[in-house]
Amino acid sequence: MDWLNYHHLLYFWTVANEGSVSGAARRLHLAQPTISGQLRQLEKSLGEKLYERRGRSLELTEAGRLVFEYADEIFAIGRELKDVLAGRAVSDRPLQLRVGVPGSLPKLVAFRLLEPAFRLPERVYVHCEEARLERLLASLAVQDLDVVLSDRPSGSMTSVRAFNHSLGECGVAFYGTSTLKRRLAKSFPRSLDGCPVLLPIEGTLRRSLDAWFDANGVRPEIVGEFEDMAMLKVFAQAGIGVVPAPAAFEDEIRRQYRLSVVGRADGVRESFYAITVDRRLVHPAVAAISENARREVFPADDEDTSR
Repeated sequence: MDWLNYHHLLYFWTVANEGSVSGAARRLHLAQPTISGQLRQLEKSLGEKLYERRGRSLELTEAGRLVFEYADEIFAIGRELKDVLAGRAVSDRPLQLRVGVPGSLPKLVAFRLLEPAFRLPERVYVHCEEARLERLLASLAVQDLDVVLSDRPSGSMTSVRAFNHSLGECGVAFYGTSTLKRRLAKSFPRSLDGCPVLLPIEGTLRRSLDAWFDANGVRPEIVGEFEDMAMLKVFAQAGIGVVPAPAAFEDEIRRQYRLSVVGRADGVRESFYAITVDRRLVHPAVAAISENARREVFPADDEDTSR
């Protein structure tokens, strides 16, 4: 009987997720010729060509896409098995939670979401990595992360197969200094026309706000765009402009940044997700994060949807 070499399958799966042999080599800490040789052996054992070269990039063949789907399922099941066994094991070592957070997720939101992990009966060690969402999803795919907390779903931006577990949603408000509030609050949102505004660079919230500006017939003066939401609030604190942020965290924003609500963007909603490679939330800390988010942080939304 011919047995499938799962090391070869892992190399193939990593190349598909990273988009190149060089990317997989960096991820797996192996030489490129080693990975290329293992891919050829996998193709030989399966009797199918898995990749076709298109210029400088590799594209999956029809057989390659089929193998990738099975590989994705195999490694997802393996991850679930490890998590289940880890949850049952009795050990003095703390439970580890490896979490990724994109810069677009407000730090206040990240803190409130992660907080219940530290309240579990067992000791928890949290390793938090911040990067662009695409990079975090790649780390999630090769099991370097347990979960990515994000303000947008994984969607079709990547070939990584991931499941978006809804944590909830809330409205959006504009915050500013007390001086700006006195000037803008009374005639909001018309007062935003020509007003200095600080906005996130990209993402679902930015697109929703651009549509909201158009719907209300206002053209704010965009004086700064930021990927890091914490930096955006620091500039707002200095009086540079008003800034959009989740309305559910009004008290924290007022207390930490000394900003006041200038007005609310009616109809604009911001959603938050726990992204995993598992259909179910197996990791106990991730399950606690999800339950607390839907019950305490965003109580109006108790739906848990997956892609």
